[in-house]
Parts: sequence; structure tokens; C-alpha cells
Amino acid sequence: MLNLQLGIRYSVGKHAQILRDLKPSDFDPREKFWTRFPPEGSKITPPHQSSDFRWKDYCPVVFRHLRELFQVDPADYMLAICGNDALRELSSPGKSGSFFYLTQDDRFMIKTVKKSEVKVLIRMLSSYFQHVCRYENSLVTKFFGVHCVKPIGGSKTRFIVMGNLFCSEYRIHRRFDLKGSSHGRTTNKPEDEIDETTTLKDLDLNYVFRLQRNWFQEFINQIDRDCEFLEAEKIMDYSLLVGLHFRDDSNYDKMGLSPFLLRSGKKDSFQNEKFMRGCRFLEAELQDMDRVLSGRKPLIRLGANMPARAERMARRSDFDQYTPGGFSHLTPSRSGEIYEVVLYFGVIDILQDYDISKKLEHAYKSLQADPSSISAVDPKLYSKRFRDFIGRIFIEDR
Repeated sequence: MLNLQLGIRYSVGKHAQILRDLKPSDFDPREKFWTRFPPEGSKITPPHQSSDFRWKDYCPVVFRHLRELFQVDPADYMLAICGNDALRELSSPGKSGSFFYLTQDDRFMIKTVKKSEVKVLIRMLSSYFQHVCRYENSLVTKFFGVHCVKPIGGSKTRFIVMGNLFCSEYRIHRRFDLKGSSHGRTTNKPEDEIDETTTLKDLDLNYVFRLQRNWFQEFINQIDRDCEFLEAEKIMDYSLLVGLHFRDDSNYDKMGLSPFLLRSGKKDSFQNEKFMRGCRFLEAELQDMDRVLSGRKPLIRLGANMPARAERMARRSDFDQYTPGGFSHLTPSRSGEIYEVVLYFGVIDILQDYDISKKLEHAYKSLQADPSSISAVDPKLYSKRFRDFIGRIFIEDR
């Protein structure tokens, strides 16, 4: 973490002063630079308390322009990532084995990635840059930098700095990672173990989201554009990450989702974690009240602070029912519950191409399940299935 902070401080400071237009050579995959950071310091690096390490920057001028495009001030960026106690490690690595760090202001997320993912991003960097320049409301992940740390005599660790979709003044009460596939797409957690930090999946989803007409049209159009871009780059296995804030917390509590819920019979550490999380959420609610009283309204844009209505749906027990066009496991709830919500969403995990390992995964899983229900499929089919699914869970509010 310290090496990462030292490297980013050096990189951002160095390239913030390079004021020129981008050249085709800036996107070249060979456009990467090694810098050595000895503990005693050098002519260009400060002394530090870490071990001797080398630092690599990938296409640094491109990422400086991307940060500018995404309106990230260099000083704010450095302060957020490189300040004292700036980074906190999220509790556990994801399924991929990646580790995640979040800045204290929640704006930026740092993820360790595989060499193959770095290669995919650098390969499509020119197309990505053109896409996000053309569509300012693109929902694909915002990337701010790609780096590598290598301790002398040690192994390489590669990092990507991204925007955090859930940087919000609101509490995120529920979060879903949605791919539009059904095979294995459930958390398999008992209801009483699901809380705000649990990332639910396709078969856990029990809502459809109603958007105002203008937002709905813009959303569907942008999903189409983003999926066309990813399909052209032969990318698959991406997700729509969705976060919900329930405007009426009394409804939230009726659903058994109180942040102060402490279950008996569990370890003290679990109860303490719950209690601390409850304290943090209480603080967030007080800040939210302060925002309301001061008359400040958060900026609404596609994918952030979006007002919507979430209609509660009943899940059928036969989850394996899946049609090529989408899911058939949701039916209207008898109670007809509709919640006023604020939505956050974006397309994440866009660095997996349909390589030989994914083709083998598809072949193997096809022997066990319906080929149309598994995640690893050809990018064209993946894009169509993903869009069909999105069109079923997001509808126009009439």
C-alpha cells in the first residue's frame, strides 16, 4: 500500500505538468515506464520507510487525460489516495482473488488485477478513450490509472485505479451484481445473514425498477451503446452493479434489514462488526439529515442519485427455469409493495475477453447446465442476453 502511494504521488506529480494533446504513440502497449524507489531516495524519488522497489506506469499520458475528462483534480486525486490513512482494505478478496482498497472519501477504488486484465485494458485503451469521450454518460467503469509494483527480489503486483460507483451521500441498503445468466448466480446465504455489505446476484433479485420515461430511454440507449462497444472489443462476463437506497427507512426496517440487528448465538466479533457498521450508518443518516436541512440536493445523473421506484417481486421456486430471452423466475408480488428508492449503477468487470480459458469453461459447464444459462459465452451472445435481461428488470414508469 505504501509503495502504491509513493508511486502514484510521483506519477501524478510528474505527468500533471505535461500539457499537450494525445498522440497515437501514447496508446502504444509499449508505452510503460519503470522507476526505482530506493529507501534512501534518489534524484527523482523521495526517501521512504518501505523496502527497495520498482514502479511501473502504463500509458501515463492517456490516463492523465482520462482523469481530466472525468473531472478529477490532480491535487484531490493525490490527496485522496496518498494522504495519511487514506486507503482502507475491503474485508475479503473477491472470487477472482483480487484485493480491493477504497479511499476514505469513497471516490476511488484500487483493485489488484492479473497480467491478462492489464493486457486487455491497454489493448482496448484507444477505443475506450474514444467511447467515453463520445458518451459522457457511459456506464462503463471509469479508469484513472494502471500501475505495477515490484519489490526487488519479489513478485509483481498490478493495480488498477477506478471510480467507486457507490460514492454516495446516501446509505446503500442493497447491492446486486447482475450478469443476465442464471447458472450459479445466487449467494446461497440465509436471509438473516444478508446485510448492506452483501453483494447479491441474479437469482437473488426480487425487484423490478421503474424509471421515469426520459431516464428510462436514456438508460436503455446508453446500455446499447456500451454493450456494442464491449462486444466490438470481444469482452464478456461483465456485470451491471446496482445499489439501492430506500428513501423510507421505516419500510427498510419492516423488511428486517435494520443495521442495528444483532443476532444472538454468534461470535462477539460478528456482533461487534454489526454494531460498528450500525454506528457508521447512523453517522451517514445524520449527514443525510444535515444535507436535507441545508437545502443541498445531490446531482442526479445517469447511474447516480437516480430517483426510481422498486416493485417487490415474488421469486418462483423453480429458479432453473430460464428462457434464452431472459429470466422467468420473477412474478408480481401479491402485496404489490413499491418502494421509493435512489439508484446507483454501472457496468463493471469489463476486462475479460473470450480467451481460450473462457472457451474451455463454456465447453465444460455446457456439459452440466443449459449452455444459455452460463456466464461464459461468446461476446455477441453475452451482449444480447445481458441487454434482454436489463430490459426485463428496468421498465418505464407510467
